[in-house]
Amino acid sequence: MWDAVDAYCERTSPAYWAEPVNALTNLAFLLAALVMWRRTAGLPWGRAMCVVLAAIGVGSYLFHTHANGLTAALDVTPILGFILVYIFAATRDLLGLGWRWAVRAVVAFFPYAAVMVPLFGAVMPFLGSSAGYAPIPLLILGYAAALWQRSPATARGMALGAGLLCLSLTARTLDGPLCEVLPMGTHFMWHILNGVMLGWMIEVYRRHLLAKVPAPG
Repeated sequence: MWDAVDAYCERTSPAYWAEPVNALTNLAFLLAALVMWRRTAGLPWGRAMCVVLAAIGVGSYLFHTHANGLTAALDVTPILGFILVYIFAATRDLLGLGWRWAVRAVVAFFPYAAVMVPLFGAVMPFLGSSAGYAPIPLLILGYAAALWQRSPATARGMALGAGLLCLSLTARTLDGPLCEVLPMGTHFMWHILNGVMLGWMIEVYRRHLLAKVPAPG
């Protein structure tokens, strides 16, 4: 648990500031959370997403400074938390299926991931550890497809989010292979693009709910 982890190109020692760029770019998550907190007043699930988004930034910062097994868990747990919160909110409020189906969707994510993560790893071995995140853009596109007829604007927003996540996954995947060419690595772009992407996904949720509010008069 306390053993040092050397997972990214930028880190060349166990020192606290061995990954300054990877550490500081976690500000992208905190900035996105702050911006969206101000925009989600009156939307409890939107506010919940903002809290978890900020936790992603804190957890990732701790991992890229301390870099051990414990901070690795603090890094990935809030990401899982955001996924589950968003699945619940999207199923209940975007698809309009109610809280029971939302709970079922959250539970169903675990067997979905259990099947799809190894599948992506086998079919696309070059993804490496990024295979753990690869099923998420596909899941987002599934929600976009389900919303395409009834709410095309929301569907387009979710498709854009999936595209941003694919870009950020590309940056994460290339960190190791490009290490000799780019000693700083490319993992920091995973942080920046994900901060933008997760903030955007909250904005898609916010816009959908506001569009459902009847105009005054």
